[in-house]
Amino acid sequence: MGAIPAYPQRPGDPQRGYDTLLNRAALTCGLPYSAYVKAAGKARAGLVRDPGPQFPGRTGHNRQLPYMLSAHQAPGGVELVSTNCLGCHAATFDGRLIMGLGNAFLDMTQDPVVEIAATGSAVTGQAQRTQWRRWSERITRLSADLLTDTVGVNTADHLTLALTAQRDPKTLAWSDKPLLALPPQPALPVAIPPWWNLRKKHALFHSGEGRGDLGRHLLLANTTCTDSVAEVRAMDPWFVDIRAYLASLLPPKYPYAIDQALAERGYPVFQSNCKGCHGSYGEDWRYPNRVVAVGEVGTDPALARAAYNETDHLRSWFAQSFYGELAQLTPALGYVAPPLDGVWATAPYLHNDSVPTLAALLNSAARPAYWRARRTAAGAPIYDPEALGWVHDTLAEGKSAAMSWDERDQVYDSTGKGYGNGGHRFGDTLSAAERRALIEYLKTL
Repeated sequence: MGAIPAYPQRPGDPQRGYDTLLNRAALTCGLPYSAYVKAAGKARAGLVRDPGPQFPGRTGHNRQLPYMLSAHQAPGGVELVSTNCLGCHAATFDGRLIMGLGNAFLDMTQDPVVEIAATGSAVTGQAQRTQWRRWSERITRLSADLLTDTVGVNTADHLTLALTAQRDPKTLAWSDKPLLALPPQPALPVAIPPWWNLRKKHALFHSGEGRGDLGRHLLLANTTCTDSVAEVRAMDPWFVDIRAYLASLLPPKYPYAIDQALAERGYPVFQSNCKGCHGSYGEDWRYPNRVVAVGEVGTDPALARAAYNETDHLRSWFAQSFYGELAQLTPALGYVAPPLDGVWATAPYLHNDSVPTLAALLNSAARPAYWRARRTAAGAPIYDPEALGWVHDTLAEGKSAAMSWDERDQVYDSTGKGYGNGGHRFGDTLSAAERRALIEYLKTL
């Protein structure tokens, strides 16, 4: 518990890091590009011709791919298409694509094996077939570890455990038979934190366990298909640059009107009630990098308890591995109180995305036990600029009342293990006027 110390970081080139995120693929297996074009043309007409919103700087075939996919050449010359970091760590807001914004509507409820199988008929030639088989077999093995119970939450922590369980810590060679105990199913949900907070943070992950060289922790995300120390050592400089780029990111500005007089009244409310954990803001900002014990914050303890009590084997694996040369895993029985830069954009809230708005976070009586984000006729979520979060429907019952699997997957049910919406009741003692003023101040961060 308490403050997380700072650790020295290797200097990198932010511009190279940006280019790496856009144009290189950390996932070294994938679907052959020619098969992707065929499959995308059948399943989603026009996708290759019109890839949707893009970040500037994409090159080659990446300009024709959605921003969350990257094209790259495998050994032997086959061009592949793979997912990249931006599938989770970028999102659109009001039509604007924002780098580093966690994708709060990422759908990981669908079994990837179905779509993988559908692409097989588009693969031609022995070289392409070999690459497709490697990718499909690996993702199929991990399919259960990729699945969530609800649209929006992520399985990143669980997937890391599953990946390391299949690898020799010294060589990083993949083993079809698990070498360590696999994590229990189902996976606990995690929210995707905004990347722009990295410039202030001394550690990664919700319990602050990712300490030491942060580039090595970022590099760990590529373990799906990199099967040797030589491969990850060659990629290591990429992630030094990526960390440097992430440390240069600034939060987006609130895009709507702000009542400045009301925000000024909210400032002393923030200073008295929030500063101690979340820090101060402005040119002379201070951030305490504080882990708050589960007993103090009161939020759903399942994720912190699992990281603290059930990962001795992962910590041992990590310490023996290439990653542990410069970094370490040090979980705490609590959660890091994050910086609040751009907090208006990062709904839903808490480490498990269980609270749809900041207004509900500051008033625990207003938190729905069961809710579903409301969407436009085109399927886009609707932002609430007053409550700071997502317009939603409060439901009388949870997933059991859903009439279809698709409807069920859209329901957030806070009674599930790891999905609880309790705790963080620090706003309950504020008056309604104080909460309104505080929310207005938070729009300015």
